[in-house]
Amino acid sequence: MSSGGKGSGKAGGGGGGKKKEVKKETKLGMAYKKDDNFGEWYSEALMPSVTISFVHSIAYILVKRLNSCSVFFSSLQVVVNSEMIEYYDISGCYILRPWAMEIWELLKEFFDAEIKKLKLKPYYFPLFVTENVLQKEKDHIEGFAPEVAWVTKSGKSELEAPIAIRPTSETVMYPYFSKWIRSHRDLPLRCNQWCNVVRWEFSNPTPFIRSREFLWQEGHTAFATKEEADEEVLQILELYRRIYEEFLAVPVSKGRKSEMEKFAGGLYTTSVEAFIPNTGRGIQGATSHCLGQNFAKMFDITFENEKGSREMVWQNSWAYTTRSIGVMVMTHGDDKGLVLPPRIAPLQVIVIPVPYKDADTTAIKGACESTVYTLNESGFRADLDTRENYSPGWKYSHWEMKGVPLRIEIGPKDLANKQVRVVRRDNGAKVDIPVDNLVEEVKRLLGEIQENLLKTAKEKRDACIEVIHTWDEFTTALNNKRLILAPWCDEEEVEKDVKARTKGELGAAKTLCTPFEQPELPEGTLCFASGKPAKKWSFWGRSY
Repeated sequence: MSSGGKGSGKAGGGGGGKKKEVKKETKLGMAYKKDDNFGEWYSEALMPSVTISFVHSIAYILVKRLNSCSVFFSSLQVVVNSEMIEYYDISGCYILRPWAMEIWELLKEFFDAEIKKLKLKPYYFPLFVTENVLQKEKDHIEGFAPEVAWVTKSGKSELEAPIAIRPTSETVMYPYFSKWIRSHRDLPLRCNQWCNVVRWEFSNPTPFIRSREFLWQEGHTAFATKEEADEEVLQILELYRRIYEEFLAVPVSKGRKSEMEKFAGGLYTTSVEAFIPNTGRGIQGATSHCLGQNFAKMFDITFENEKGSREMVWQNSWAYTTRSIGVMVMTHGDDKGLVLPPRIAPLQVIVIPVPYKDADTTAIKGACESTVYTLNESGFRADLDTRENYSPGWKYSHWEMKGVPLRIEIGPKDLANKQVRVVRRDNGAKVDIPVDNLVEEVKRLLGEIQENLLKTAKEKRDACIEVIHTWDEFTTALNNKRLILAPWCDEEEVEKDVKARTKGELGAAKTLCTPFEQPELPEGTLCFASGKPAKKWSFWGRSY
């Protein structure tokens, strides 16, 4: 394992081992504070550490001059220093390193098992789609047109017709749904694929949050009735809530998108919405769409019902992406680096030997190896940092940067007392645990950390929620970086007007979702923006 930390204790010989020379490394840490400069903290330490292309440099300067709080090419700080990503020489594209991919695989393991219980089957469809098929559903392609990347040449030869790289797979899959579905016996058809998609974003690329290529799962299903489709929309949305709250420890609100914000070409869209208090921005965590029968009409997806007549199917599509990892980093990270919830931490426990001068290093190393073996055999993800050319303190800082939930230190005193020193990443609390109680105490502490991270994040999120009733209250709350809950008349023109009136360098306000859990709406309540009778409460704010 690689290692790091600040400088408390010396690696030494004596006893059963030879004294080693310890490198004097610069203290690891964050150059920027999360509360002072969120953009730099999240993703500019990158600047001195990696070679930056001329184009990236110019883009960086331009974004700085915009003075927006978007997190563009801002920093190597958390996501690069923690070895989650590395910047690539194409703007908006990133290398996902093992520390990120292992988190993604843990999320995938949970979600894949759950959707298989719903009889979802694995598929893989091609990356490419022809222009005529992509443009078959007019509203759909208009929604994605600015983001579609096109292949126009093969070697030096122009292609006879340009080929699109999928921004999503509705138009890739549905011609074949039409072929495969003939009878009610072929329904429901439920497929899911884990893949990459390309959306050629030009506005402020941000690691995990807004990139030109990203990983996701996308589910596509077809049913005989709307009731079946409606039921599945909410089943999947609940799984997405569980991903965020039970695994990533990020509180989210389940709700329905406005007509303006729904999936292009769909009937309605539901989502889980998170909120980043440091920036005062909402962020869409995942979406579950009911597509209705619009795509069935466009692609002639029909079936013969039990009475012998033909009907159009009802369809859904739903997805979550590697954006989820970025939301977690933004929510929990602190001035030391990442803070990972135990359920998705690639490494839940790191064991570090602390051999002071004249200590029996062989015995300490043996105790560390035994500890790791015991934890691994008990189902925990644990490892040992044995690198002898770094001080224990430097290693502490390294693993704090990477967000490992628990650190176990074993030195001469611990060896003599048959105990280990355990340090929590979330709050820094230290406790000495008898070796005999190791497994049950580690299990308890990891559970407490998982719960504490969600509880703390929810408290911070809830402290930002502000209920307003008037336009003046709305603009004040918006400027104070609040998550705004407002009575709304649910009219598209009013939403467009709110966007236009709040447009500025920080971005316009919009509806985030209408939460399913609706507060009481007293009779006579008026819309905060139009003064017309309000129909619902909706979350508003700026967003990523």
